[in-house]
Order: sequence, then structure tokens, then C-alpha cells
Amino acid sequence: MLLRPSGVFGSGSRPHRFGIGSLRPGVRLAVDVGSVRVGVARSDPGGVLASPLTVLASGPGAKAEVVRAGLARLAEQEEAIEVIVGLPTTLSGREGTAAAGARQFAADLAGRLAPVPVRLVDERFTTTEAHDALRRGGKDSRARRQAVDAAAAAVLLQAALDAERATGRPPGQLVPVPARDGAGA
Repeated sequence: MLLRPSGVFGSGSRPHRFGIGSLRPGVRLAVDVGSVRVGVARSDPGGVLASPLTVLASGPGAKAEVVRAGLARLAEQEEAIEVIVGLPTTLSGREGTAAAGARQFAADLAGRLAPVPVRLVDERFTTTEAHDALRRGGKDSRARRQAVDAAAAAVLLQAALDAERATGRPPGQLVPVPARDGAGA
């Protein structure tokens, strides 16, 4: 049984013309943001299956900027219609410092990717599910460390695809595009 992160039906979604049981056509990317690595997953154009794509080395400052630039290139190359960013919350649904970091990362990414929408989706249990799947697949601890972030992004993306198919609405919260400095002045 595949456990899905709760909250994938979050606010900020509006019904669209495709209705329940169908998806907006197009490739989606999902991002599992970590302090050391950022996992990336990709869906097929029909939105049926999410697969791990890559892992990018991350870190503060310039490394984070390189990751966002790399994600922007991937979104363009893959012709992504949206990017899902995992929102880490506690079991009770509270947000801590990791969630604040993910929100900032998503806002920065939204500014870079506009008009491609960026959405935040609850990522509870995605890393645990990814570790379990990799362990069942025979990966040892060292191999899991290198692959778990992309696998967690795939679990997140699959849950988002399933949520949209079930509700007829895009999952999670739409991240507003930040105003650019000097805009309107």
C-alpha cells in the first residue's frame, strides 16, 4: 500500500475544466529541497507516472543559486507545465524552520520560472517511503543516501498527480510570483 502525504488537497487550488479523473496535460517536475541535496522527479506528459530524475548538490548562498538555475534549465528542457516543491511539516501539520526554507526556495523559484506555476505540497512521509522502497529494491545505506532525495521527489509528485486526478484540482498551494524590485516605480 502506498501512503500518500496528507495535505495534498491543500488550499490555493481552483477547479478547472478537466474535472475529476483527468489531469491537465503536460510534464510536471517535483523538488524535494534539502540542505545538502535537492531531489528532482519528472512525470510523463500524461501525468500517469512520476519517476526520479536527478539529484543536485545544494547548500547555502551561491550553491542554492546554482540549484535554482539548474532547476530553471530542467523546467525549460522538460517543458514543464508546473513545478511542485515539497513543504516539510511536522506530523501535527505545523511548520518549522525547514518549511520556512522550502517556502523561500519556492518563492525564489516562482520568480525565476514565471509564468510556469510553482506549487507547495505537503511532503510528510515522502522520504520515509522513498527509503523503504529503495531498501526493498536492494539498495544499501550508501546507495540509498545518493538516491533517496530524487525518490522522495517522485513519491511527492505521484501523490500530487493522484490528488489532482481524484479532485480535478491542482494540488497544494500556488506560490505567488514575488514582485520584482523596482516594479511599478
